[in-house]
Amino acid sequence: MRVYVPLTLPGLAEAHRTGELGADRVSVYAATPVLADWYESQDEEELEYAALGLAAHASLRLLALDPAAPRRRVVVAVDVADGVVDLSPEAMGEALVPGPLRLAKAAAVHVDAEEARQDVAAAADALDAADRDDVEAMNTVDLAADHDLLWFATQEIPALVGGEDGKDLPA
Repeated sequence: MRVYVPLTLPGLAEAHRTGELGADRVSVYAATPVLADWYESQDEEELEYAALGLAAHASLRLLALDPAAPRRRVVVAVDVADGVVDLSPEAMGEALVPGPLRLAKAAAVHVDAEEARQDVAAAADALDAADRDDVEAMNTVDLAADHDLLWFATQEIPALVGGEDGKDLPA
């Protein structure tokens, strides 16, 4: 099963440095039965795209908690055995997997384009208000969600995090 791990660029730099994603249990997003029911679809590609979107939103929440992080959402796609995925019976696309996950097992990395940075920054700032049903804030968050994440091969991680040591993160 393909799972999507939400991160920030500093989180990706740390994973690159250690070779690991997460600790004992890793919160991920996946094409779960609850997600399939909600979307009324069994199309695996469509459901994986929806799970990627949920992980991107979770990455936005991580950005809201870390004002120093560059304002770009990051999601790492990892293939894991179906049997290790602990699906929540109610949660939309959310799951837990035993960790840490090896970054070497990642299939791809998805990151916002530079052009999305301003909308992502505004969305991270508006997230709390959007959670309180502030319509303007919800529209701001939706603007960030309108940006598709770019696909990167795992070999491109050093360039994404600013070099081999991850010390020169891009804005």
